[in-house]
Amino acid sequence: MPTNPAGRATRRRGRPGQPSTHSARRPAVAESAPDFTFEVVDSPPAETTFEALGVPGPIIAALVKAGCPTPFPIQAATLPSSLAGRDVLGRARTGSGKTVAFAVPTVVTLANSTNVRRPNFPRALVLVPTRELAAQVAATTRPIAAAMGLRVAVIHGGVSQGPQVAALRAGVDVLIACPGRLEDLAQQNHCKLGAVEVCVLDEADHLADLGFLPAVKRILDQTPAGGQRMLFSATLDRAVDTLVRRYLSNPVTHSVDSADSTPPDLEHHAFSVTAEHKAAVVRELASGKERSLLFTRTKHAAKKLAKDLSERGIPAVDLHGNLSQPQRDRNLAAFADGSARVLVATDIAARGIHVDDIALVVHVDPPTEHKAYLHRSGRTARAGAKGTVVTVILPDQARDVATMIRQAGIRPASVRIAPGAAETVALTGPAAELVHRAPAPAAPVQTRARPGAARSRPSQPGGGTRRGGGPSGGRRRSW
Repeated sequence: MPTNPAGRATRRRGRPGQPSTHSARRPAVAESAPDFTFEVVDSPPAETTFEALGVPGPIIAALVKAGCPTPFPIQAATLPSSLAGRDVLGRARTGSGKTVAFAVPTVVTLANSTNVRRPNFPRALVLVPTRELAAQVAATTRPIAAAMGLRVAVIHGGVSQGPQVAALRAGVDVLIACPGRLEDLAQQNHCKLGAVEVCVLDEADHLADLGFLPAVKRILDQTPAGGQRMLFSATLDRAVDTLVRRYLSNPVTHSVDSADSTPPDLEHHAFSVTAEHKAAVVRELASGKERSLLFTRTKHAAKKLAKDLSERGIPAVDLHGNLSQPQRDRNLAAFADGSARVLVATDIAARGIHVDDIALVVHVDPPTEHKAYLHRSGRTARAGAKGTVVTVILPDQARDVATMIRQAGIRPASVRIAPGAAETVALTGPAAELVHRAPAPAAPVQTRARPGAARSRPSQPGGGTRRGGGPSGGRRRSW
C-alpha cells in the first residue's frame, strides 16, 4: 500500500493511472466548522522591517532589488503567522502586496525543509484562477525563490503542454497552476501532488465559485494532510467557508481592509449617458495620454471596441478568452510598453493584471455584481498610486448599477454626460495625438498560366486572380 510523505498509508481509488480521489484532509465530522482565530487588523500595523519579521537575508536582498524594501501592511500582518507555519487567511485590497505575503513564507518553508526536489513531485502549489494571474504570480515569486536556490514553474492552458511537462520532469519546488491544466497533467501522471508541503489559493473567493470549486477540491484532496494552507484574496468572504472547513486547521485570519474596501486614492465617477451618445463618450474617455483599461461584458464587444478605437487613431488592443495565449501575451506587452495606450478587456483582466501607471479604468459595460466591480477597479491605484474609475450607465441600467455600487460601498460622483462634456476632459486631460497606421502594401498576386497560354499575356486590370478571389489586401497591423 502506498504511503504519503508523512509515512501514513493511503488507499488509492479510481482507475489505474488516474489520480486518487481519496481525501486525506476530509474531517471526521464534515459539517462541523473549526474554531477560527480571528486577528483583524483594521489599520496598518506599526512600521517594521522584513528582517524584524524573520525573513532571511537573501530574500530581503531580492525584495529590495524588486522595489519592495519595506513590508506592505498585509505582509507585516501575515508573515509572523505564515512564517511560523500557521494556516492563514489573508484579506487586503488589490495591489496591496498579497503575492509577496504568501511567496515569502512558501519559499522559506521549502528552504528549511529536509525534503528534496524530485521529478514530477512539486513541493509547493499555488492555485490561481487565470493564466494572466499565473504569469503575474510567477514574475513576483521567481526572484524570491531563486534567492534560496529553488525552482518555479507555471502551468496553464492555452499553450502546448510539452514545455510544462519537461519542467515538471526536471523537478519543481514551487508550482503555480490553473486548475484545468493541472488536472490534465495529473491524470497523465506528469504531476503528482503527494509531496506538496505548502498550498496557496490566490483569489480564493474566485476559486471557491461554483465553476472552480469541484476541481479545486479534487486537487486539494490529492495533497497530503498536515501541510500548510494559505488563502488570500481582496474579497475574502463567506464564499470560502467550504474550503476553510475542509482543508484548513485552526487558521488565523488577517485583514488589513474591510471586505469591500477600495484604495483611498481611487476616485469613482458615474457617467449617465444615452444610447446614442455612449460610443462617443467612451472614445473621449479613451483618448487621454495615459494608460486606460476599458471593461466590456462580452468578448465580441471587447474586440469590436479595440478595433474601432484603433481605426480612429487611438492605439488599442483587446484581451479576452477567444485569444490564444501568444496573442494575449503580445497584447499585454503592447499595453505595458506603451505602444498601445488602451486595453479593452472582459473580466478575464479583472484579476491578476498588473501594469504600472494605469490611470483610468472604465466600466464600459457595468459588471453585474459588486465583487467584479472592486476587482476591475483595482487595476488602477495600485501600490499607493492614484487612479480614477468611471462607470458608463445607460438609462435602463441605472437601478441595477445603483444597487451594485451600494453593495460595493462606493459613493461615486454622478453626472449626466454628453460628448464634449467638461467633466470628461477634467478626468482624461488633453487628448493624445491620434496615431493612424498606414495599411501594409498589398502583396503581389501570383497567377498560374493555363497550359498553352502565352506567358507574355497582360494581366487583367487590378491583377489576375483565381476564380472567386480578389486583389489581396494587406493584413491589418496590430499594436
